[in-house]
Amino acid sequence: MDSAHRVRAILSFVHAADAGSFAAAGRSLGLTAAAVSKNVATLEKALGVRLMNRTTRALNLTEEGAAFLAQARVAMEALDAAVDTVAAQRVAPTGRVRISTSLAFGREQLMPTLPGLLSRYPGLVVDVDFDDHLVDLVAAGYDLAVRGGNIRDSALVSRSVCRLNLVVIASPGYLREHGAPRSVEALARHRVIARRFLGGRVGVWNFRSADGGAETFDPAGAAVMTLSEPEAVIQAARAGVGIAQVAVHLAWRELAAGALKVVLHEQHDPGPYEMVIQYPHRALLAPRVRATVDYLLDAFARDESLHVPIGSLREYVFVS
Repeated sequence: MDSAHRVRAILSFVHAADAGSFAAAGRSLGLTAAAVSKNVATLEKALGVRLMNRTTRALNLTEEGAAFLAQARVAMEALDAAVDTVAAQRVAPTGRVRISTSLAFGREQLMPTLPGLLSRYPGLVVDVDFDDHLVDLVAAGYDLAVRGGNIRDSALVSRSVCRLNLVVIASPGYLREHGAPRSVEALARHRVIARRFLGGRVGVWNFRSADGGAETFDPAGAAVMTLSEPEAVIQAARAGVGIAQVAVHLAWRELAAGALKVVLHEQHDPGPYEMVIQYPHRALLAPRVRATVDYLLDAFARDESLHVPIGSLREYVFVS
């Protein structure tokens, strides 16, 4: 049985099972009762099992028929979804898209993309919450989230935006006055700006030791300033307060302009972090959400600050 005949036979079987007779199935399919009966018989012959017991008054599914009907429904739903997906692509997406993102990334990276998104899809309405707290997308009613960090496995679909590398920086003025640290141990003798995360945790700095192992520096003990907002950390470092660890994309403009310099580049571990777009797994993603995700991924791919190779940071290392 070729594919076309197989599809017709399965449709005849499903409609007959639902309607309870070949005649009723034929009316819904635009076929004669005899044609529906022949299609079902051909399907049974191809499968090698009886799917229905026929009487003059009713059709009754066999055990094999009931199992096949359940799988056939799944296949038909998948076909319907494929048709809906293609049809949706022909219609301009409309409706509200709710987005959750962090304060810093939302302001610096997401916001510049939104005018272009709305220009391309004028039927969209964008609703963005800027919050560093981790939210439950489904429970809170969000369509998608832009999140950074050590992303754990979850039931959500994750689309990678970029690596989220960290770098240790300070202003040229500070480094000229206090000297650049040459080792992890030397950091304890410097003025340090610490970052406090949600829950009060102060982020540690990770380094690679000469023998290939790992070293950790806790900035809390040497900190002259502890801040919860990453842009405030950069602002303090730029003002010469001390040495800080920040995400490369947040410091990129200051690095490129020479307002900040990299220290301990060879020893520093940039971390296992990444930025992703996440959304609930759905068999058929709403066109408004799919259009938004695809647009944002393309826009973020063209943002050079998100894709600075770690090796290229050598150009910005402080030289005394």
